[in-house]
Amino acid sequence: MSNAAPPRKAPDQPWRTEGTPDEPPGRPRGRRMRGRWWGLLLTAVIVFLLAYVGLTYLDRGNEPTISYTEFSRQVDAGNVDKIYSKGDAIQGELKSARDNPEGDGDYTRFKTQRPAFADDDLWQQLDRHDVTVTAQPVVRERGVLSNLLFSLIPIVLLLAVWIFVARRMGGAMGGAGGMLGRKAPPKPVELQPGKERTTFADVAGIDEVKGELDDVVDFLEHPDAYRRMGAKMPRGVLLAGSPGTGKTLLARAVAGEAGVPFFSASASEFIEMIVGVGASRVRELFAEARKVAPSIIFIDEIDTIGRMRGGGASVSGHDEREQTLNQILTEMDGFSGSEGVIVIAATNRADILDPALTRPGRFDRVVSVSPPDRGGREAILRIHTREIPLAEDVDLTQLARTTPGMTGADLANLANEAALLAVKRGQGQVTASDLSEALEKVQLGAERTLVMPEEDRRRTAYHESGHALLGMLQPGADPVRKITIVPRGRALGVTMSTPEVERYAHSEGYLRGRIIGALGGMAAEQVVYDVVTTGAENDLEQVTNIARGMVARWGMSERVGRLSALPSDAQQAYGLAAAPQTLDVIDAEMRRIVEECYEEAIRKLRDHRGQLNALAEALLENETLEEADAYRIAGITRLSKDTDA
Repeated sequence: MSNAAPPRKAPDQPWRTEGTPDEPPGRPRGRRMRGRWWGLLLTAVIVFLLAYVGLTYLDRGNEPTISYTEFSRQVDAGNVDKIYSKGDAIQGELKSARDNPEGDGDYTRFKTQRPAFADDDLWQQLDRHDVTVTAQPVVRERGVLSNLLFSLIPIVLLLAVWIFVARRMGGAMGGAGGMLGRKAPPKPVELQPGKERTTFADVAGIDEVKGELDDVVDFLEHPDAYRRMGAKMPRGVLLAGSPGTGKTLLARAVAGEAGVPFFSASASEFIEMIVGVGASRVRELFAEARKVAPSIIFIDEIDTIGRMRGGGASVSGHDEREQTLNQILTEMDGFSGSEGVIVIAATNRADILDPALTRPGRFDRVVSVSPPDRGGREAILRIHTREIPLAEDVDLTQLARTTPGMTGADLANLANEAALLAVKRGQGQVTASDLSEALEKVQLGAERTLVMPEEDRRRTAYHESGHALLGMLQPGADPVRKITIVPRGRALGVTMSTPEVERYAHSEGYLRGRIIGALGGMAAEQVVYDVVTTGAENDLEQVTNIARGMVARWGMSERVGRLSALPSDAQQAYGLAAAPQTLDVIDAEMRRIVEECYEEAIRKLRDHRGQLNALAEALLENETLEEADAYRIAGITRLSKDTDA
């Protein structure tokens, strides 16, 4: 099953959710909805009232109200075209405009009021001057319903602009609610219908880690049984391990196995330039998780915000990163009522986390997730090849044996690269050759179309043959799996050697054998051509690291003694972690070990010069030699080496 991250519903939501209900149980959301939209509602009411009053006022028009005397004068002058009367109120229209004696400007339409005490013959005068008395108002006004409908038009335009701006600026403004003030946290989303959740059946190669998390799953499934015994749910679990070992997949599997909602986020997604935003997002995340408790929150790369405080990384102790960390500490401490919420975090650098984060009561358990062993790699390969058609010649057990140190992510990439190669070649199944070539591509890089001069090509063949032959001759060395002079990545040729069994502790003899094998290429060029080239640069880097570890870290030098003179953390600051006299001794001992190994490599290659020539000639002819062919050409019996020398 793929380890795809759950979806995010909104741009301003820095976490992803899966397995949450449509509407989480908890307190009613009416108050929060009112708090979110009260500003919009108030604005809409104000705009409506202004529009309605304005339309009602403006609809009255500019018709002046004239005196009844002026009206009678216009009737006598024969200038009145038509009138409309409702009670004593009279509206009318003149035949030609007249100056308004009671105001500015001309008027054609008018209004007037007939006095109640008037006792004139108005109808006779109107009839005599051919004035039309209409049944419809001369000055037509809109009704209340029309004004109401016209008043709603600005409200519709306001909502349209509101939604448009909220969508375009949702991340920065916090959606529609954020434009009015407080940003409302998004609702959790439901797992996509028909999509199965990740469980322990989808995790392989880390059985010991799954065992440590089984009680967490049991607690989530049967919380009442633990509460009756007075046991408290652990606040947090810290997964520490190398990249690609399956920490995120394991956290999702715990949530899927227990059937509880799962919230996942990267620690860097909480950090913003504005101080306080990260802490606010942490509060919202825990609030959402508490509504559907029991639930799991997963924070990836927590060392981004969980680094040790007070290290001088920031000018102030109240910067954004530290405020975010402080909020996480507060939420995990239980002051906010976070019962039922388990926090699972992942990091590659557990050694730099703040002690307040790793103390009991915060992250109660620290689980180390290591690269899988041979059995684990085989199980992982079977999971990642479930949907890949494999040919009959594919041996996953053998493939797992030749991939020591590879993590679950590496193995998933290996299976995918092999499938891509099979598609490019038009095959219906993935063969052992596809997997072998994919392994070389993953470990060494893609093949380069480099045209080398014949002299450089021959020197490269002797260089790789030197590596391979010393690996075959050295007791306890890792067996040679493949030799090639096809350029890959930065290398002009490669000799692949992997151990038969997993090695967790190395003896001095084994490490010396690795140094001799790494110096084999330079020694072969010295024996055959009596020159030293730049092709041994990577070999010398390996030799230097091994020799430094033997002398300064692992106590394999009598002069330095049984002490760690250069701890691993101080390797970057080489020359600052020990006294100058100690550094001189370390340098001398490193040179002594490397020189002894180089002399032994020269001696062995001279004693087996015929085998060296045979391997080089075979490489020049075939370019690549597999394990069986290499041992056969060298005339060396392939022995199983299951223990250190």
